[in-house]
Amino acid sequence: MKSEMKRRDFLKLGAAGAAVTSLGLASPAAAQAKAVLKASDVHPLGYPTVAAVEAMGKKLEAATSGRISIQMFPSAQLGGEKEMIEQAQVGALQFARVSVGAVGPVVDEVNVFNMPFVFRDSSHMEKVIDSAIGDELLAKITGNEKTGLIGLCWMNAGSRNVYNAKRAIKSLDDLKGLKIRMIGNPLFVDTMNALGGNGIAMGFDQVYNAMQTGVVDGAENNFPTYIAQNHFQVAKFISQTEHLIIPEILVFSKKSWDGLSKDDQALVTKFGREAQKEQRALWYKAEDEALAKIKAAGIEIVKFADKKPFQDAVKPVWDKYGAKYAALVKRIQDVK
Repeated sequence: MKSEMKRRDFLKLGAAGAAVTSLGLASPAAAQAKAVLKASDVHPLGYPTVAAVEAMGKKLEAATSGRISIQMFPSAQLGGEKEMIEQAQVGALQFARVSVGAVGPVVDEVNVFNMPFVFRDSSHMEKVIDSAIGDELLAKITGNEKTGLIGLCWMNAGSRNVYNAKRAIKSLDDLKGLKIRMIGNPLFVDTMNALGGNGIAMGFDQVYNAMQTGVVDGAENNFPTYIAQNHFQVAKFISQTEHLIIPEILVFSKKSWDGLSKDDQALVTKFGREAQKEQRALWYKAEDEALAKIKAAGIEIVKFADKKPFQDAVKPVWDKYGAKYAALVKRIQDVK
């Protein structure tokens, strides 16, 4: 076991060294050297976030006459989001598309987007991330030495809904006793506990097997993920709780960033900002396709005319975490 861990650490450090070397583009002598930037995502090829980063790669290739390109590693090939962040921090990969939930424990300010029911709907969320608020929070990630990351852009991840293998959730009472996987952030675990379920922190790459074997009863996520990860095969009850509307984030390795020339940094920044809006068209299409597949699979979606009981239930979460975000929450609520 120890030798295997040492081997992994050696490979990681070796990859980091190679990545940093290949990105030493700031000097004139190395300016024409080709750089292949590694990108990673837990989702499969064709998923909106994956496709958006691949489109960035094509733009970079065109703008640099093939000098810079992106190599995508989808489907958690390089590990879950925690592992992706760790690899980006040491420069073993450059782009990591991760949930804000995975960054929140390091950059506390972004946790405001993780608060339950902080957004009225997805449209409201998009207006917020496109505003000065979104820019400020990206800057918090970039300016925090602990992250080792550059915040490039936000991406739409829709609304998160609870699904499970045991029963239809039509009210808060139906959630009681159910073990529901949550992103490994105490705020999310507390949110599920406040709703009456039993929140279980777990890596994304473990969810399918955990539901299949009964380690957890269910999970919560958006419709495209529910389909793309085949979660609908093992958890056939889904309820449109929309308790969380969490934008996702594309980050870049700070170690690798420092090896890019100012011009190349500007290109990556520019194409990242363009991807923030271009990904949405892909997202809406994916949502429509996922809903069609859910219906084709014979799965009924429980909808709620009134979410007030759910909103009232998470008051303890707001009492525990919300006070320090009060001013920012007021600005979010004021975005029309």
